[in-house]
Amino acid sequence: MRSTGDSQAAGGSVPLHGAPVQPSSGPGPVADDPPAEQVGYRGPTACAAAGITYRQLDYWARTGLVEPSIRPAYGSGTQRLYGFRDVVVLKIVKRLLDAGVSLQNIRVAVSHLRARGISDLTRMTLMSDGATVYECSSPDEVVDLLQGGQGVFGIAVGVVWRDVESTLSQLHAERIDTGETLTRDNPADELARRRNRAV
Repeated sequence: MRSTGDSQAAGGSVPLHGAPVQPSSGPGPVADDPPAEQVGYRGPTACAAAGITYRQLDYWARTGLVEPSIRPAYGSGTQRLYGFRDVVVLKIVKRLLDAGVSLQNIRVAVSHLRARGISDLTRMTLMSDGATVYECSSPDEVVDLLQGGQGVFGIAVGVVWRDVESTLSQLHAERIDTGETLTRDNPADELARRRNRAV
């Protein structure tokens, strides 16, 4: 169990440490798509899957909180392209902000999430008392944290992962190598169908 705060938690938690942002990897949201590392999501799609506004997405990218790992914006007219894992992190950040966690602790948590392997992420639970974020990698650690009087709410990262996977399977994506739009079976996604017809 690790903590983003300064205080020690039950079970002897230690502070989370950030790491460089790694490119997205992991399972793609749709089985017949190209490999996940060859698929990206534009800003509006990332917003829809993470449940955030475009204004939040833009601000978080400009301030370095959650930057797109595939393609950043290079001035006017260029579009950011987010990887699947980026969208998972965006959704987690939204939940932490909604719970009142400080931006400083969220930044540390984001760096930590970026540094973890895919199997680690899907088994991880983030717990928070609203001020400090703790990582629990087993049910026993969650119980220890709760018995120690810490942890008011939890975020099961694996559940968020599957939720984002399900949402993105209905929204369009973009192949990184060709720029081709991958159209999904979402009746509301008329823009992606028009874009493909125009090519």
